[in-house]
Amino acid sequence: MRPLPFLLVLIAAALLAACATPDSRIADNRSAFSQYPAEIQAKIKAGQVDVGFTPEMVLMALGEPTRKFTRKTEKGDTEVWGYLDDSPKFSFGLGVGGGNRGSSMGGGVGISTGGGYDNDEKIRIEFREGVVSVVDLLRRK
Repeated sequence: MRPLPFLLVLIAAALLAACATPDSRIADNRSAFSQYPAEIQAKIKAGQVDVGFTPEMVLMALGEPTRKFTRKTEKGDTEVWGYLDDSPKFSFGLGVGGGNRGSSMGGGVGISTGGGYDNDEKIRIEFREGVVSVVDLLRRK
C-alpha cells in the first residue's frame, strides 16, 4: 500500500471518530432523552437549545462546551457555556525552498480542526438557577 493514501485515510478516520453528534450523545443518554416532551426531543436531535433547557439537555444537543465561566451581576451569578465554531477548515499552501545545490517546489492541501486564529464563538448559553436563561447565537454576515 502506498504511504500517502494510507495516511490520508487514517487522518480522515481519526477526524470522523472524534466528531460526536447529537444522535451519539442521545444514544448514550437514551433513558433521560425518552422522558423529554417531543418538541424538546426534536430540538436536541437538531442540535438546538432553548430557554428552559437543563444542562443535561444542552450537553445532549451540543456536547461539552469549549469553555465555562461565571458571570457576576447585581442580580446574582450565572454560569455561561461557550461553544466555538471548530468545523474543519480547508487551506491550500505553496512553498519554495532552496539548498546548497538546488531548489525545490511543492504544494499541498491541508485540513485543520479549527485550532488556528479563525475560532469564532458560535453560541453562548447562560444558566440561571439550573436552567438556560439566555441563548446567544453568532450571526455571520
